Amino acid sequence: MHVGLMVGTIRRETLDETLDAIVEHDVHHLQYHVPAGLSPADVREALDARQITISALGGTYNMIDPDVEKRHAGLRMLRSVAEQCAPMGTSVITICTGSRNPDSMWRAHPDNSSAAAWRDLVTSMRQALEVAEEYGVTLAFEPEVANVIDSAPRARRLLDEMQSPYLKVCMDGANIFHKGELPKMREILDEAFELLGDDIALAHAKDLDTDGQAGHLAAGTGLLDYDQYLGLLKESGYDGAVVLHGLSEEQVPFCTGFLREKIDALM
Repeated sequence: MHVGLMVGTIRRETLDETLDAIVEHDVHHLQYHVPAGLSPADVREALDARQITISALGGTYNMIDPDVEKRHAGLRMLRSVAEQCAPMGTSVITICTGSRNPDSMWRAHPDNSSAAAWRDLVTSMRQALEVAEEYGVTLAFEPEVANVIDSAPRARRLLDEMQSPYLKVCMDGANIFHKGELPKMREILDEAFELLGDDIALAHAKDLDTDGQAGHLAAGTGLLDYDQYLGLLKESGYDGAVVLHGLSEEQVPFCTGFLREKIDALM
């Protein structure tokens, strides 16, 4: 496994300056999006010059938005991201399943658990998978407590219903604990990997200090058992990037060091 970083954590005035700052931390794996005004070819040239690999492109939109037109706009965006995958040297796009909350796809809503929300998700996902198949890319959705897919069992249900080789999981151990579940951390992480371990296309690394909401702390500063989380990733056979996000630039030295030490201990 490799230490990765979410683009945007480190920002400079130019692409070259940004990438140089990232490499200074010995990070060579990124989850990325192509900046406006730059061509994928130009970005790829700058990345290759620094031996930086794009582990995934971001294609997140609210797949069950109560505004259907916003879902359609999200699907168009996803297509544009899929078009960029081959030029950028990746075949993975990260997505979320969304929320009925009209203000934010990252906020929970009581209707997320409704049959109607599930039907809308299935419709949106089938449309998204048509795009994925057309471009030969993998969609990696992230189970998250505020979304319609809020747990490993529901993620497994979606994978089984879609039956698509183009649909996988983005695993984030800090995102799957409902209220009252932190005392069962080991059990819940074990279940998540038992159900989803064979379908992980990307892994995230951040942390949490409370249950019932997605983690929002930098990796190594909260309550997530990283020895167990990374150990389960290794046992599942995952050997890609573990992408740090939810951190400030000032936290990058600590978090990359923390994650690198934990990964090295597994070798």
